[in-house]
Amino acid sequence: MGAPTGTESEAQLVARAVDQLTKRTRFPVAFGGFESEGAVRVSAIAGARTHHLEGLVVHAGRGLGGKALVEKRPRLALDYRSSRTITHDYDRVILGEGIATLFAVPVVVSGRARGVLYCGSWSESPVGDVVAGPAFEVATELATELRVRDEVDRRLSLVPTTTGPVTLTTSTREELRESYAELRSIASTVEDAGIRARLAGVERRLAALSSESGESTPGLDVHLSPREIDVLACAALGATNAGIAQTLALKEVTVKSYLQSAMAKLDASTRHAAVAKARRAGLLP
Repeated sequence: MGAPTGTESEAQLVARAVDQLTKRTRFPVAFGGFESEGAVRVSAIAGARTHHLEGLVVHAGRGLGGKALVEKRPRLALDYRSSRTITHDYDRVILGEGIATLFAVPVVVSGRARGVLYCGSWSESPVGDVVAGPAFEVATELATELRVRDEVDRRLSLVPTTTGPVTLTTSTREELRESYAELRSIASTVEDAGIRARLAGVERRLAALSSESGESTPGLDVHLSPREIDVLACAALGATNAGIAQTLALKEVTVKSYLQSAMAKLDASTRHAAVAKARRAGLLP
């Protein structure tokens, strides 16, 4: 979904998604917004020829987008004016813009519709996989960004922000280790370089807690590949090779190879010893 520019606001995120819709689909006009208090407030518009869409608020269950929001699945009105499957609460806006075909795709995050993206054309246009596919991709990319942000925010709330030595309780330490493994798992599925960089920063902070709490051993100079760290982070939680493979979408034999490589670099005879040494080296929390 294009390159992120720093830490974007939700308004900037949806604006970027809407811009991508006009670039990656055959629809000339696109708009969208996030859900708030049972309604989608359109905050971004691209390609419009009038001002009709500005300030549009679509309530849950009303119109094409409101239906997509409630049903959490895409909705299409090939001939919007004559469609009998939707309410026509927003005819003045949609028809005022001159839109004939309207396609609404919900942005679903963890089972909840967080917003709706719309694509429209000024003439009746067929919508097949070639046209719909890119719209689904943009919505999925936006949902992934939101999911990652939610998880990062939740996990960051667990990270001590004080300077100097940090004292961690056993339960807090285990939660942080789970957080670290989960964030690395999320990062392994994200292609966006900007998001991956943000996640890497959080991961470094979590790993640094070992040294701040006095658990690391100065002078240990070990370099592991990102995937070796991913596998060790999962192993640290007691996951089996099969479980690690499923979490990281790898083959079990590949997991075994990464583990053996990490153990060799850490001069450890078991995975548990490798995890312990990685923690002392500040590579794992």
